[in-house]
Amino acid sequence: MPTPEQTHWVILAGGQASRMGGNDKGLIELAGQPFIQHVINTLAPQTSHISINANRNQDLYRQYGDVFGDNIENYPGPLGGMHAALHHIDNDWIGFVPCDCPQLPADLVVRMTAACQPDTDIAVAHNGDYIQPVVTLLHRRILPKLETFLANGDRKIILLYRQCNMITVDFSDQADAFINLNTPEELSQFGVRHESN
Repeated sequence: MPTPEQTHWVILAGGQASRMGGNDKGLIELAGQPFIQHVINTLAPQTSHISINANRNQDLYRQYGDVFGDNIENYPGPLGGMHAALHHIDNDWIGFVPCDCPQLPADLVVRMTAACQPDTDIAVAHNGDYIQPVVTLLHRRILPKLETFLANGDRKIILLYRQCNMITVDFSDQADAFINLNTPEELSQFGVRHESN
């Protein structure tokens, strides 16, 4: 079972953001700060090991920390970032969060690590209604399965998880923490609510 200090966390900012007009989501501003900064603000008190997976604007992202891109072409999605992280980071336990969740739980790392058992391959956050497949903590032993999965052309993240020893971690008391903003309309609506709080 890992401790929070034994984990390394990666912010996934490597997608095409097609529903956000192609804009680089991690750099879009909300309440005067880019998405990536909101996520770092939440993660930094929880872990000292944070990296960013980005395929565009890497120089801009470097002002926020260590940056690496996908090893696989054509944007294979979150699995591409996970694959790259397992090659880039020398940790047994690597956690992932998306760059478009600006209010992640303040106790995310503690809960995720505490839920893991020695035989856990992947721990996935659950908001009480659905799993949150991109908010995950995984052990590097899944790398051979991941590489075979990607080589076969598969991209659906949950199909890979089903091949592994997956557990879910209950965050039903913080269901709103996993709101992710995919479109300009969602960003606008969230911004209005955020500013009125």
